[in-house]
Formats: sequence, C-alpha cells, structure tokens
Amino acid sequence: MAALLSGLGAAGTAQAASVDSSAWYVLVNRGSGKVLDVSGASTADGAGLSQWTRHDNANQRFQFVDSGGGYYRLKAQHSGKVLDVLNYSAADHADIVQWGDTNGSNQQFRLADSPDGYVRLINRGSGKAVEVDNASTTDGAKVVQFTDWGGANQQWQLVRATGVLAQVHTAGRVKDAGNAVQYSWPGVYFEGRVSGTGVGIVLGDSAADYDVQVDGTTVATLVKPGNTTHWINGLQNRDHTVRLVKRNDTPGDTSTFGGFVAAPGGAVLSKPAARNRQIEFIGDSLTVGYGNLSTSRDCTGDQVQRTTNTDVSYGALTARQLNADYQINGYSGLGMVRNYNGGSPDVTYRTYYDRALQNAPGDVWQNPGTWRPQLVVINLGTNDFSTAVNPGEPWTPDSLATAYRNAYGDFIQKLRTRYGAGTTIVAVGAGQFAGHVQQVVKARNDAGDSGVRYWFLDDSGLDFLGCAWHYSAHDDRVISDRLSSFIAGLPIGW
Repeated sequence: MAALLSGLGAAGTAQAASVDSSAWYVLVNRGSGKVLDVSGASTADGAGLSQWTRHDNANQRFQFVDSGGGYYRLKAQHSGKVLDVLNYSAADHADIVQWGDTNGSNQQFRLADSPDGYVRLINRGSGKAVEVDNASTTDGAKVVQFTDWGGANQQWQLVRATGVLAQVHTAGRVKDAGNAVQYSWPGVYFEGRVSGTGVGIVLGDSAADYDVQVDGTTVATLVKPGNTTHWINGLQNRDHTVRLVKRNDTPGDTSTFGGFVAAPGGAVLSKPAARNRQIEFIGDSLTVGYGNLSTSRDCTGDQVQRTTNTDVSYGALTARQLNADYQINGYSGLGMVRNYNGGSPDVTYRTYYDRALQNAPGDVWQNPGTWRPQLVVINLGTNDFSTAVNPGEPWTPDSLATAYRNAYGDFIQKLRTRYGAGTTIVAVGAGQFAGHVQQVVKARNDAGDSGVRYWFLDDSGLDFLGCAWHYSAHDDRVISDRLSSFIAGLPIGW
C-alpha cells in the first residue's frame, strides 16, 4: 500500500514524498551521492550504518514498515533488522545502528520533505535528523543523528531497488514481486553472477530444501532455511557463477527468493544468458524425483522430503545433457483423471497445471513471453492406474480408461494451442497405461499432428530403490540417458 507523506522542506517548500511500504528502496545522500549501507553487511544487533558507493546489495536496501501516525521503521533487507538510534540517545552525533525490531520510538522515523524530491528522516524519540557525519563524501563515513538543519548531508533520495529478475536468470514458473519472486513448483532454479569473496542468498522458505552451487559445485544444502540471507564465504576474489535450486515439491507452501548479494568489496554482475533450448517436463512424483536419494524404500514423510532432489531427476539430467533450460512441472500423487488410490477426487493434475503458485486457487502463471519450449515431455498415468478402483469411486476399469484417454487428448490439444505447431510433444508410456498413451498419440497423428511422439519408458535395469518404490538416483540417470538418446533422433530443429 502506498502511503502519502508530506512535510515542510528546509527551504520552506511544501512537497509530497510518497513511499510504497511493500517496496524496497536505496537511500541516496544528496551531499555525497553515496547510499545508506549497513556496514560490512553485518546481521548483528548494533552494527553501524554508514554511507557507501552504491552496489544494490541487500545491505543497501530498506523497506518502510508502517508504525502509524506517519512514522516508519526502516528494515534492512539482508538482516531483517531496523534502523535504531543507539541507546535512545537524544544527543547530536549519536550513532545510527541496526537492531531487532521492537517498534520503539528510537526506531521510528517520519519523512520531512526537502527540495527536488529529497527527504529528511526525523527520529520520533529525539526529533533529530539522520545525516552523514561531518558531511563526509568518503566510503565508510558514519551515519548519525543531528539537529535538523536541512543540510545536503541530511537529505536522502528514495530510489526503488532493482527487481530480482533483472539480476538472475530463471526459466521456472515464478511470480515477480519486484524485489522478490514467489514460486512453488519443484526444481525451480535461479542463476546469477557475482564478483568477490562471498555471496548471500536471500530466502523466505520454511518448507523446501535447496542446493547452492558455486562455479558448478554444490557448496551447501539448505534445509527449510526460513527467512534468511545465507552466506557462502571464503571464495577466491574473482568472478563466480552461482545457482540456487529448489530440491523438493512443497505444493502447500509459497517460496520466496530475494536475490543474490555480494560480500563487501564485491558486486552482483549481469545475469547469465538464457539457453537457446527449452524443455518442459510434466508429471507426478516420478518426475519430481520423489525420495530418489533414499537408501531405503521405507521412508517417513520427513525422510521423503529430505531425500527428494528434483535437480537429479531424469528431467533435470536430460535438460543438462541437452544444454536446455527447463521446467519440472511435477505434482506428487496426482493423475490425469484419478489420483493415487482415488484420493482427493475433486482435483487432478490438470487442476494445478496453469498455476504459478500451487496453493493459490484461481492463480494463473503469466508467461513473460520468454518461455517457448521446443519440447514438452508428459509422464502422467501411474497414479491413474497403479491402484485398484475402490468401492465408491465413480469408475469402472473401462470408464477410467476412456476418461483418461479423452482427458489426455484434451491436454495435448491445450499444449498445442499454447505453444504452437513447432513444439514437439513426447507422451511417455509405461506399465499399465502404456497402451492408452499409444492410442492417444495415434489419434493425434491420424488427425495430422505429427509433432506428437510416443516414447515407451523401458524399466529394465531400474532398481526402484527410491522411497515407496520410486526411481532411485541411479534409475533417473538410466532414464535420462535413454530419453536423451530418443530426443536426439527427433526432428526438433534446435
């Protein structure tokens, strides 16, 4: 919500300064041209505020949190802590630091207008203004409070911070929130570039797990990290690639990524280029990589989550073999018309397919226009047919098969309408549903759509040692090799 604030500038000119309390801002000092900065990107209580050359890292981004009565707390993005006049001091030159949010009067500031769109930050407790000490123009100069006299070193310009998607490459289904992105599908990845000796990963996620990869090597696995900036330090002082990937499926939760930040002295660099090839994988838990790192088929719910790694599923491996960007649009337990053991009969995979956020009814992913896959791979049917129809379900074996084939054909038509005639669609057949998929593909081919291909998933040599008899990591590698070989023989034209 945008709040409209007004005040009397130093020159006596009344102006209106608006602040959007949902946005993040960089605060540029009028006197020096440098920006408000939490020194050393510290996350500790009492860390000092200074000015520094602008680099747009999270320790230079602040959000205005409404305290009521025209006052706001300024929350640092990297730490979640707020500006604070140390020890409630009322003295000139008292330090401005960051501290845990108590909403005390020493943490509340109002915006008083100055000429040309600049504002002064006036503390509620002391009535004094935030300024660069001694009007310094050097990096690292302290930020303090001082009697409000309207000097250039007390005037700040509020500049909206650059959005995350301007700094990272992703092919996943994400919702752009400007200074963060939201998502829920498994396997979503973000790729960036930084210089320097460290990189921070800004996350808000208490449900999913992540791998962090620097220069192609996994350097950390984050288990339900919560709201944090996780730092990878001790890197060589040079340019690095960094990749964050969501390992598991958490359809009931929304994940948030706030971008990569560089350690002091480094910088976030221009994002990597998108790959020319794009593949979309559509499926269930077998496509997600359900429990594929497990050493036992018997798993608790927590063990399933910790041992699921979509980044080594057959889809992700296939895409990397073919140097393609990809989406893993998999949802465990769901089928084309019937879910595992007849569960949740009011929904199917098709209920969720169009969404960016799986837990948001009515949500629709807004394709930014850059997702135009040359290849779509569908592997749905295991949940429809792997368990017997239960008493009370609205199916007979024949009616289930008919409904499955009809829905599958409609789903292919939906994809064809969405992506056009140039996209190749591979329909995967396996086990009990292989024959039904063959019939669907034949019907499409007979109708003149030669871009729909059938691929039989040969399970010879698979050990099914993942949780609950799912594919193991070994199986995912075998399937990826076989699928990649099949794709190589298709006339995709990429």
